[in-house]
Amino acid sequence: MSINPDLLEKLRCPACVQQSDEDSRLDLVNEVWLVCQHCDRKYPIRDDIPVMLIDEGSRWQSTPVAELPAVPPEPAV
Repeated sequence: MSINPDLLEKLRCPACVQQSDEDSRLDLVNEVWLVCQHCDRKYPIRDDIPVMLIDEGSRWQSTPVAELPAVPPEPAV
């Protein structure tokens, strides 16, 4: 599983983009998480598709990177 480097360069944290002019770049972590450099929201990548929903990123915001699941779980229904 991997994300295209060109796509990674273009993706930004949707929460930060809405709220400020801060750098909202995302770091790829363990090939299955995108972590915002500014706010620390963590967006999962499921089935090779980044889930760029603010609620989903906020759900993992307080979880340390080292404690993120190796496989992002499906969202609660």
